[in-house]
Amino acid sequence: MNMSVKSLRCVSRGWRCFSSRQGGAMNVFDRSMKRKQKEWASSLLDSGKYDYLRDEVASRVADRVYDVSRTFPLALDVGCGKSHIAEHLSKEVVERLFLTDVSDSSLRNRRACEIPTHCVVAEEEFLPFKENTFDLVLSSLSLHWINDLPGALRQIHHVLKPDGVFIGAMVGGETLYELRCSLQLAELEREGGFAPHISPYTAVTDLGNLLGQARFNMLTVDIDEVQVHYPGMLEVMSDLQGMGESNCAWNRKSLLQRDTMLAAAAIYKEMYGSEDGSVPATFQILYMIGWKPHDSQAKPAKRGSADVSFADLSGIDRLQTDHQKTNDKS
Repeated sequence: MNMSVKSLRCVSRGWRCFSSRQGGAMNVFDRSMKRKQKEWASSLLDSGKYDYLRDEVASRVADRVYDVSRTFPLALDVGCGKSHIAEHLSKEVVERLFLTDVSDSSLRNRRACEIPTHCVVAEEEFLPFKENTFDLVLSSLSLHWINDLPGALRQIHHVLKPDGVFIGAMVGGETLYELRCSLQLAELEREGGFAPHISPYTAVTDLGNLLGQARFNMLTVDIDEVQVHYPGMLEVMSDLQGMGESNCAWNRKSLLQRDTMLAAAAIYKEMYGSEDGSVPATFQILYMIGWKPHDSQAKPAKRGSADVSFADLSGIDRLQTDHQKTNDKS
């Protein structure tokens, strides 16, 4: 299995408006089914062989923690799974860590780390902590299964102390486009229509606005594209199941006909297959950083307070040329 990563960094400035219902969470995912999927996946004897994507993303979340030059006395990992982030952190950076996950089995099978940890079985949408509790909140590859993502981000903001930081990663909208397209084409051909087999994901253009709505500031959004190569489409689907990442949308189709499955595998290989016979599966990972406001943080200057006009910038090249000529004469 081969894995490659492409990265793009962008700082959120003016994001398009996010169109969502105000006054009620959307009910897209069967959260009970997702808990069962995670319980089953974490109880597998060979569950560790399916952790490659979580480990990769968790290490990149930890890198962003180290980029913040401070020590965090108390941190929270929301939807921690088997505590993939904690093993990449040191107790000099995070002194104490709370781990929460909807799956009790995942918490019991958590990775060893040097940081003192406390485990709490809790939904990502309902955090059982008081306001202004944590200096740092982390989350890696769990928020894409949330029905009320705006509400979850507001809760994270609520439990953060002022000047605390949220660093997270979630799956983005272009994830598994190869699998989605192949299944849709096969179903159209064999059954005359198609049902959604890949869960809907958040677009990067919406993420900055969601963080802003939750009252985070100094926002940064990073995009990683992780491409993993498999022998075929069936191995892609098998690994997704082993990760606990099977579809849990309410409108999912419970069974896929054998003919459709074989046709989809052939389409996948024909459209996306590599010369060595493998097929790629693309995971778009959205990384986010947001700070809870505090008086000590840098603030933008007041509108109209600038003493230099942008119109003057056009004369910079001329001033540099004149300065160079003066130096040459002297």
